[in-house]
Amino acid sequence: MSSYVLKRLLILIPVLIGMTIIVFSIIHAIPGDPAETILGQKATEQSKEALREQLGLKKPWLQQYFTYLGDLVKGDLGKSIRTKEPIAKEIMPYLAATLELTFTSMLFATFVGMNAGIISAWKQNSWFDYIIMVIALMGVSMPIFWLGLMEQWIFSIKLHWLPSIGRMDQRDPVESVTNLYIIDSLIAGRWDQLWTVMKHLVLPSIALGTIPMAIIARMTRSSMLEVMKSDFVRTAKAKGMSQFFVVYKHALKNASIPVLTVIGLQTGSLLGGAVLTETIFAWPGVGRYIFEAISSRDYPVIQSGILIIAFIFIVINLIVDLLYALIDPRIQYK
Repeated sequence: MSSYVLKRLLILIPVLIGMTIIVFSIIHAIPGDPAETILGQKATEQSKEALREQLGLKKPWLQQYFTYLGDLVKGDLGKSIRTKEPIAKEIMPYLAATLELTFTSMLFATFVGMNAGIISAWKQNSWFDYIIMVIALMGVSMPIFWLGLMEQWIFSIKLHWLPSIGRMDQRDPVESVTNLYIIDSLIAGRWDQLWTVMKHLVLPSIALGTIPMAIIARMTRSSMLEVMKSDFVRTAKAKGMSQFFVVYKHALKNASIPVLTVIGLQTGSLLGGAVLTETIFAWPGVGRYIFEAISSRDYPVIQSGILIIAFIFIVINLIVDLLYALIDPRIQYK
């Protein structure tokens, strides 16, 4: 197992280098003068020259890249043109908000989607199977912005059950340690604030997790139906094992690899695609942070945001690969 892990980590090195080259090249792909694009045509030549000097645009491309790579190794993402603040410090609260929302959404999507798919395959061609597949089709087809607005209208405006915007009650904030409000509430022992944070997470998590939930349910059903026809499943049934034990112990483990692939891909997609949900629910995430940077042409922030999301996506794929080997030891020897 250790040799397999080492091999996977070594493969990441060229991937990470290629990723930095692509991200770094974004600012050089802008037609014309990047300084003029960022500051506008009415900017003075002195301000343009100062920005070129700040961004290192007057140096050769290769020298600029190695300078950029050296800064990344030291954890320096540069400074925001708009706020003049270090990006590494400024982006952390936004990144924490997106991570909290994404993983809560995927927890909801995975739990509901997998169990729905398992039971749907178990009860194939039953009324439950048909209802689940119709709901899954609706979940894939339903626009996130429409679902989010409907949630706000029903559960916030009409029923007054759940808050419609924000991450927590700003009138009684908890001390920020990790910027992950669930963990911060636990650290502070603020159970009342934990309950408030969880309530704020419900609506955006369901809105963001509906499409992954539907995809996971469909993939789980398809994979389970294939495994349920296997000889080892028939043998387990013939031994007199309960249907529940056969399905959840034997069939699920062998059907989980394609489902795990979908979960990993959907988690990575939500990290970069949560901007609609964050906008509707006024969620201060990295998607909105990058969107505001695009609006103000803050290219160092755009570069850093894309780089961080891409890096997390790569880490998620690595974790999925390692889980493959954990579930099926034969993968280690391929």
